[in-house]
Amino acid sequence: MLSRRGFLLTSALAAGAGAVPTGVAAEKKPGGTPFDSKNWGAVRRQFDLDPNYIHLSLFFLTSHPRPVREAIAAYRQQLESNPLQTVERLAFGGPEEYVPTKVCNAIASYIGGSADDIALTQNTTTGLAVIYQGLPLKPGDELLTTTHDHFVHHEAIRLAAERAGSTWRKIPLFDSYDGISADDMVERLRKAIRPETRVLGVTWVHSSSGLKLPLRRIADALAVVNRERSPDRRVFFVVDGVHGLGVESPDIVAMGMDAFSAGTHKWIFGPRGTGFVWARPEVWSVMRPLMPSTSSAELFFAWAGEKPPDMPARATWFSPGGFQAFEHYWAVPTAFEFHRAIGPARITERIHELNAQMREGLAKMPHVTLYTPRSKELSSGMVCFDVKGMSPQQVVQRLAERNKILASTTPYAVPFARVAFGIQNTTAEVEKTLAAIRSMV
Repeated sequence: MLSRRGFLLTSALAAGAGAVPTGVAAEKKPGGTPFDSKNWGAVRRQFDLDPNYIHLSLFFLTSHPRPVREAIAAYRQQLESNPLQTVERLAFGGPEEYVPTKVCNAIASYIGGSADDIALTQNTTTGLAVIYQGLPLKPGDELLTTTHDHFVHHEAIRLAAERAGSTWRKIPLFDSYDGISADDMVERLRKAIRPETRVLGVTWVHSSSGLKLPLRRIADALAVVNRERSPDRRVFFVVDGVHGLGVESPDIVAMGMDAFSAGTHKWIFGPRGTGFVWARPEVWSVMRPLMPSTSSAELFFAWAGEKPPDMPARATWFSPGGFQAFEHYWAVPTAFEFHRAIGPARITERIHELNAQMREGLAKMPHVTLYTPRSKELSSGMVCFDVKGMSPQQVVQRLAERNKILASTTPYAVPFARVAFGIQNTTAEVEKTLAAIRSMV
C-alpha cells in the first residue's frame, strides 16, 4: 500500500502536512439505491438508456447502472469540495481508507483470486501492454496467437516482440465457421507450439464472430507441454478476457491461465476507463514494469534510498501511476456489488437465453449467414451474421434508421453485422430484431 501522507511526514513538508486535518467533513457514503434484483424489469430500469432505441451494442461501452452513477457522483462531490484531503485520504491514506485495496479486493472476490495479484489499469489495451511488455522475452523467443484476435491484442504482441527481438506468429483456429470444434481448436494450438514458443495469447470471447474458447481445456493442454520444459522455458498463457468477464462464470482464476486482462466498463457495467490485470504471483515475479507506479510504498522508499527495489516484482508495481479519474476507479466495487446482487449465474443464464433465441431465429432465415456457433459451449453474449445482398454497414444502418435498433459491425478485415443482448434487453426486443432482419429479404 502506498501512503503518500507517510512519505510527506518523512520529508521537509512534514510540519505542513501534519497540520492538515484528516478526513472530509460530512462524507457521503457512495451508494446504491435499493432495487428488486430478481426482477429483470427493475434491473433494466437501473440503466438510464434512451427508451426510443433497442440497445444491442452495450458491450462496446456500458451505460452505468444507477448504483454506479451514484457512487461516481458521490466521490466526485468529495473531490470537488476538497480535492487535496480527499485524494490524500482515499488514494494515499491508511489501510482503512485506502480505496485501491478495496477495488482489488472487489475484483479478486469476483474472479476467485487474491487482491495481491491484481494490477489496476484503464482498459484491456493497457493491460495487454503491461503483460506483454513485462514478460521476460529474449531474442529467439516466439509469441503465438491466432488470426482471430483483435487489433490491440496483435499490436501488443507485435510491439513486445519488436522490443525484445523476438518473433510472433498467428494461426487459424478453424477453416470455416460452420465447422468449429473445441477439440480441433485445442489440438491446433497444441500442435502449433514450437520449442522457441514462450507465450500463447488468445481471446476468451471473440468480438469478430462471437466464438467462445474453451480456456480450461487449452490450459490443460498447455500444462502437458510445460511439464516437459524447464521453468525458465515454460509457455505463458495470456488471455484477453473482456467479453467473457461479466457474462461467463466468474471463476476466472480456476481456468488455468497465467495472466488475464479485461476492462470493467463493458459487461461488468463498471465506470468508464477502468480495468485490471490478474496474473499468478510467480508470473509477476519474473516480469518487469512498463511504467512508474504510485501504488507501492516499497518502490518509493527504494527511490528515496537511491537503490533499486528488492525483487521479486509484484502486482502493485504494474498499476500505472499518476493521477487518475479517481471517482471512476473508486466506484468499481459498486459495479461488482451490482453484479453480485443480481447473481452471476442468473446473469449468465439470462444473456445466454437471449442470444440463443437470436441465433436460432437467424439460423432459420435463408437470406442470413450466421457465424456465431449455436452451441452454448462455444458462444456467449454476441451474435455475428451477414444478410445476403447487403454489406454489414448497410444492415446496421437500416436497423438504426428504420427500426431504432442500435447494432454494430465487427472492426476486422472481414466485417460482419453484430448484435449483443445483455441483461438490459428483453425477449420481445429479440423478436423485434429478428423481424427487422427478416424483412431485409
